[in-house]
Amino acid sequence: MGSRRPTLQKKLLAWLLGPLLGLLAVDTVVTWSTSSGFSNHAYDRSLEEMAREVVLHVRPGAGRPVFAMPAEAERILRVDQDDRVYFKVSAADGALIGGDAELAAPPSPVTPGQPLFYNGMLHGEPVRVVAARVPVGGQDAAQPLAQVQVQVAETLNRRSRLTRDILASVFLPQLLLILCASAAVYFGVRQGLLPLQRLRRAVSARSHLDLSPIEASNVPGEVMPLVDEVNDLLRRLGTTLNFQNRFIADAAHQLRTPVAGMKAQIELALRETDRARLQHSIGQLYHSADRLSRLVSQLLSLARNEPGAVESVALHTLDLNALALEVTMEWVPEALRRNVDLGFEGADGEVVIDGDTHRLRELINNLIDNAVRYSQDMGSVTVRVAAGEQRQLSISDDGPRIPVEERERIFQRFHRLLGSHVDGSGLGLAIVSEIAALHNAHITLEEDLDGVGNTFTVFFPAPRTRPDAGAQPGHG
Repeated sequence: MGSRRPTLQKKLLAWLLGPLLGLLAVDTVVTWSTSSGFSNHAYDRSLEEMAREVVLHVRPGAGRPVFAMPAEAERILRVDQDDRVYFKVSAADGALIGGDAELAAPPSPVTPGQPLFYNGMLHGEPVRVVAARVPVGGQDAAQPLAQVQVQVAETLNRRSRLTRDILASVFLPQLLLILCASAAVYFGVRQGLLPLQRLRRAVSARSHLDLSPIEASNVPGEVMPLVDEVNDLLRRLGTTLNFQNRFIADAAHQLRTPVAGMKAQIELALRETDRARLQHSIGQLYHSADRLSRLVSQLLSLARNEPGAVESVALHTLDLNALALEVTMEWVPEALRRNVDLGFEGADGEVVIDGDTHRLRELINNLIDNAVRYSQDMGSVTVRVAAGEQRQLSISDDGPRIPVEERERIFQRFHRLLGSHVDGSGLGLAIVSEIAALHNAHITLEEDLDGVGNTFTVFFPAPRTRPDAGAQPGHG
């Protein structure tokens, strides 16, 4: 079982609250550093004053200066309710003159007249130390000046308390502000995502048969493109399901008659004892099976070429003239069997179009089949191909004239002319119409030029690009 994916709400809260908490942490560090520096600056002045007080008790001596601080003055200097104070007075050669010998030498040489402040450790405690080099003069000008080094150290209790007080005075209001902002962000994110929660519940509560568009009145603008795409998908899915349902209904309706006929012929053959009648029943059974096979092929072709069910058709350059001639030649034996004169009038050269060879072959087959079936005995069918701005494929026959009011409906599924008495399913021209639509072509129906029969003409658009080599009709 996979790990649970993070929700959008958690991601938004992380992206919004994470930087706020990061800023709070950075601000805390900066405030601590600033307040510590301010505290040191304030108390370093006091420490320097203590060093000057210590220097006042240094006197010139015979060999080296001497330190003479009264006990009461030293007690006042050292005693503090918060911190402990240490001091040390050294000669120029580093020899101890007075004070605490444990106080270590400064980390770097001290420049006369420039006090040096630094942090150190004394008796295991951190201390703040000031070191200064001070000249000590004699009674007269003949006595040379002596240099002494004074160090005063103080523990950090007051400094730390001041630093914490400054930090608290800045940090606590900021923390309260961050908490209020976090609560506002959390509430805002929850309220902002409520439309998505309602959308999720609405979709999850739907039946699998409900393909109506999703209501998007309260959906945020950022989610609208997604909702629009889902609604478009539902629309296309509904169209596809409608095609499938219509195909199933058409197939059930059309297959019922030949299947019932085959069943009746089989029952009759099973009861028949006369060999001649049995042969007749088997012949009728074969005829019904052939009709059923053709009907199934046409139904499958109709489903395959449904414009709404086909996303796209891969078109390539081909020669309509050569393809029409090839298909026409294949129909010559059937035309001779039906006593129909089948002719072809092609263009002088190539007639190049963008098309799908398999589907165009099926289109031409259905048009020739329709013409041959409906032509009268000793009739004629002519296939013509013409070039021009629009490429033309026309099939003329001398069958029964189709009335003007029927010419639009003739391309509908299962529509047949009354009184034609020709075996068929009424799907051939519907297949032709759909294949033409897939090629951005349109088909017309007019009376034949000699006034007898009909002429079906398919107009194809010119190809987008003309190939360098000659186009091939294609057989694959």
